[in-house]
Amino acid sequence: MAVCRYGHRVAAWAEPDEDPAEGTREGGRRRWRWPAVALVIVLALGAGGYALFQKVRPYLHGSGCEVRAARDKMPLDLEQGANAATIAAVAFRKQLPERAAVIAYATAIQESHIRNLPGGDRDSVGMFQQRPSQGWGTPDKLRDPVQSTSKFFDALVKVKDYLDRDLHDAAQRVQRSADGRAYAQHESDGRLLARGFTGRDPAAVRCWYPPDKKTAPRRAEAIRELRRAFGSRLRVDPPQGQAASESVRVTSGRAGWAVASWAVTHAQVYGLAEVRYGGRRWNADEGHDGWAKDSGAPADRVIIR
Repeated sequence: MAVCRYGHRVAAWAEPDEDPAEGTREGGRRRWRWPAVALVIVLALGAGGYALFQKVRPYLHGSGCEVRAARDKMPLDLEQGANAATIAAVAFRKQLPERAAVIAYATAIQESHIRNLPGGDRDSVGMFQQRPSQGWGTPDKLRDPVQSTSKFFDALVKVKDYLDRDLHDAAQRVQRSADGRAYAQHESDGRLLARGFTGRDPAAVRCWYPPDKKTAPRRAEAIRELRRAFGSRLRVDPPQGQAASESVRVTSGRAGWAVASWAVTHAQVYGLAEVRYGGRRWNADEGHDGWAKDSGAPADRVIIR
């Protein structure tokens, strides 16, 4: 309390015409105003940050592929993924058992890390490092993943009882390398790739790449290469209309997933935007997320857009 010059007591906090209750209400509003403003700012920053994250998210993962099968996973780059899918496709065309694909994968891992090398030891070229001087064919043909894989399988099936032999023994009888025992160390990876790319494990293969790595659509070329790899047994229904999708008919679930995996691993090369099959959908814009559920995706054909 304060005392005026005439002796009257006056409340220290009150001006002569101020209502104390009104001042309390105003102070309360001020105290609540700042938290509300802060909340609005936080929400705005959060929304802006989320929008920015969604915009840059496709760029965060770079490019690559991954195979997930039998609780295991194996990373691949886009070239390795495309070559691995081609090995499974040629095995399908030649109607070979999964074990043949396992041997081919282990051999390709040892020889080139599943890459289509332009050269190698002496005159070796391609995925399997086959040598023209040893009668495998011309360098141009051996640099073609479809043809080099076909030549490998043609030689493998000539090995007596190759399915019953140890992997390194069967591979060495084809390759005749300096140390055939090296193939054995890749058998588990070969099995994993075979499970994924031959369709034993559905939706096991995913690939992704950022928007700035997209290429112009070349769907017709993709289908020609698909049929060259898988063979004439694949029936492709022609698209209806300019924006329609290709429809590749399949006779089994494994064949369908082999085709779908081929399309996903070749999507960046041929500018493919979407692959649908067996209740799942892969979209190039969300490739890192893998296969999403899609109740409209058919089980008797692979849709490639």
